[in-house]
Amino acid sequence: MENEKTEKPEFLFGKKNYIFMIIGVMVIGLGFILMSGGGSDDPAVFNEEIYNWQRIRLAPTLVIIGLGIEIYAILLNPKK
Repeated sequence: MENEKTEKPEFLFGKKNYIFMIIGVMVIGLGFILMSGGGSDDPAVFNEEIYNWQRIRLAPTLVIIGLGIEIYAILLNPKK
């Protein structure tokens, strides 16, 4: 019984995978932060700021890019 080797548990992903995952989460978070805001304090008053370029174009693009980074991080081969 004492001769049995105890194997070290291996992580599913490598260090490079986790770095890309963290970068992807940060890009997605930045996209959601840029999407927030633009509301009005008074509900009876319409605020044009909700249709700002950063909320309509930039923020969703960052979220999609972040999702692409996450897919890349998952599919990246940790053995190389």
